Formats: sequence, structure tokens, C-alpha cells
Amino acid sequence: MDMMLKLLDVPLIKIVNGVRRSGKSTLLSLLADELKKQGIPENCIIYRRYTALENPEIKDSVSMYNDLRTRTEGKGRCYLLLDEVQEVEGWEKTVNSLFEDDGHCLYVTGSNSKLLAGEFSTYISGRYVEISVYPLSFEEFRTFRKNAGIEEDDVGSYIEYGGFPVISTGNFDSETAYQIIYGIYSSIVIRDIQRRHKITNLDLFNRVVDFILDNMGRTFSGAAVIRFLKGQGRTQNIEQVYDYIRWLEEAFVVFRCQRYDLHGKEILATQEKYYLADHSLLYGLKGFRGTDMAAVIENIVYLELRRQDYKVYVGKLYDKEIDFVAEKEKGKERLYVQVCRTMPSDSDREIANLRAIRDNYPKMVVTMDRYGSDNLDGIRIIPLDKFLQSR
Repeated sequence: MDMMLKLLDVPLIKIVNGVRRSGKSTLLSLLADELKKQGIPENCIIYRRYTALENPEIKDSVSMYNDLRTRTEGKGRCYLLLDEVQEVEGWEKTVNSLFEDDGHCLYVTGSNSKLLAGEFSTYISGRYVEISVYPLSFEEFRTFRKNAGIEEDDVGSYIEYGGFPVISTGNFDSETAYQIIYGIYSSIVIRDIQRRHKITNLDLFNRVVDFILDNMGRTFSGAAVIRFLKGQGRTQNIEQVYDYIRWLEEAFVVFRCQRYDLHGKEILATQEKYYLADHSLLYGLKGFRGTDMAAVIENIVYLELRRQDYKVYVGKLYDKEIDFVAEKEKGKERLYVQVCRTMPSDSDREIANLRAIRDNYPKMVVTMDRYGSDNLDGIRIIPLDKFLQSR
């Protein structure tokens, strides 16, 4: 919200994107309220949500343009808050015209990363800014729980329930919460993936999703997915597997974390890791499993680094792996992070890979337990809850 207000009258189109049910529509409503407080006439604040139920008559760029021109005509500069625009074919033509020709301030939300690809980026290259919306951080989760009068707001509750706002504000038992999360996932698959890409073999698609969930936080390739499917008596070509994974990325269900070779100083093209938009999606699809805890903690740390505007990679140093190499300012700021559920009695096992890095950037181990020391040879040992509150 701070970023949206900071960019209010900057002459750029603001693209607000993220997974469904992460709060994008609510942010637009809050922005409309803030505009009114700042003295913007209410009739100059135009909010339109593009779903089949709310605006079934708007099917293409022409009907979208005519509708918005009618609503803005004769009012001068208006603030257009356009929600879920990817539902309108050719929406980018309308947005470009309203921005370029009429000079309106535009905020556009969407649940598909292709908002910033292809024709749209060609139309307004260099004239937009992206604002990423994630499910709630731990601190936001605690604020939502407090405002809803729910006492369970510690890091254990965050691990159990995740960051989708609808869950954080409801006093649900875990079984009900996971049913709701499964419903969120199903709506994403049906609306943003299956219908858009005309998937006919949903069983194979679901098996690829199963593989990703069971290997969250582990490096793998498309070939490994093919071997998994063959082991289940299913055949599929590798191009289709990569299509399925890409469509999950485009819908913000998963994030791809590439490997970075610290010695060769290059991004590697194989053996990536994948993380979920919110760890609770794992529970909605697989149930709560104690064996997943290490991967869940890693997923939480990965998302928090992204929230802090880091570009995040898996580090490779010869035969060693660093869980996360996080960079800002084109590499001028860097942080190395290892993640573990508990620190072993032989703590050197967890920090040996960090010790092998020969530079002076900060290094830390994030863990669930309260380790006896908060520093080992210049490497910080930090509990998960403190890390999540350390901005």
C-alpha cells in the first residue's frame, strides 16, 4: 500500500499482480478510500472489476474502452482502478490509450504474470512499474489476527495456517482452513490454467503438481518429472511438462528459484528449485505432514526474502549448496542464508557451506530452535520468528 501511494501521480501505469486471493482487490478498495481522503472527487475514482459475473458485457478491448470513456468523459484527470484485467481480451490496447491519449492515472491488477509479457510490454515498454502482492507476511498475519480478536498469532500458527487473508481473519480449525485453501487452488487451476490453456488431461497435470509438492525445496529437472510419471505408468513429453510448470508460474502458484554458480558468477539453466506462493497450498493439497516441515520453513524464508525485494537464487559453490543467495541493487547488496528446522549437535555441519564462501557479505542460518549461540565465526544464528520480524 505504501508503494501504491508513493507512485500515485508518477506518470507510469501501475501493475499490481499476484496469486488469487492474496488481497489485490482489497488494496484497490483501500486506495479508493485514500484518494477520497486526499480530496479526489468520488466521481473521478473509477473502479471496475472484470469478471464474467460482475461485467459480463465487457468482452474485448472495444467494449472496455467505450465503457471507461463514458465514465471519464468531461471529468478531466481520473483515477482508474481496474481489477483482474486479464479476463478481457486485448485489455492492453485500452489501457495504453487511456494512459497515453487521456492522461489518466491507472492501477491495473491481475493474477497472471503474462500481464507483463508480449503485446502489453511492447505497447508501453518503459512506462509501467510492477507491484508484487504476496499472501500475508508473518507480521501482517499477526496484525490481521489481532484485529480479528484471535489469540493464536505466533510463528507456529503462521506455519499451521499460512498467509491467505481469508484464513488469517477467520477463527477456523485447521481442517476447515485447508478445505478453503484447496478451494482457492482449484479456482486458480480452473480459471487461470485449465480454461486458459485448454488442458484436456487434468490427471497428468495434477501428477506434475504432486511431484512439485513432494520435491519442494529440492533441485530437479523436467527429466526427473518424466521419470516420476513413467514410474506411475504414465507417459508425457518433456515439453508438455515444462508447459505445465510454466503455467503454474504464470498463475503465481509456484516461483522458480534458479541456481547461481558463485565461482563462475553465472546463473545456471538446469536443476532449479520451486516454491509455493504460500506454504498453506501444500496443506490444502496434501494435508499437514510433519515430514514437510523443513521444506515449509524454507518456503517461508524464500518468500520473506522476496517480500524484502531481494532477487533470490540457490547458491552453488563447487560441490556445495547454499540454500539462498539473495541480492539487491544489482549485486551491490548480498545475503547468504541457510535454513534448517533445528541446529544439529554438530553445528559445523550446517555452517560449513557458509564458511566456504570467501567474501564479507552477511551470512546467517535461520532455524526453528533457540540455539545457544547467536553467532558462530561471524555467521548469525537466528530463530525463524526473529528473522521474519527483522526488516
